[in-house]
Amino acid sequence: MNKTIITVVGKDTTGIIAKVCTYLAENSINILDISQTIVQGYFNMMMIVDTSKMKHSFAETATALEQLGSEIGVQVKCQREEIFEKMHRI
Repeated sequence: MNKTIITVVGKDTTGIIAKVCTYLAENSINILDISQTIVQGYFNMMMIVDTSKMKHSFAETATALEQLGSEIGVQVKCQREEIFEKMHRI
């Protein structure tokens, strides 16, 4: 299984989760875990997804999600799990 960490941060608006999840579903990316909070009007979501069956390369998917984020007014970042773990190791 290829796991990727996706983070979404920005001003809260209607449809953020729906648009991101629709993109993932249309590209055969399975959501394994999801956490979402809203603090004083700011939206924050972290997802762990399985990218082993995705339709495009990692780079193409990360770019497409960044563009989607720009369209809806949030920042979307993707990191492979192994890189995320190494960056956040104490």
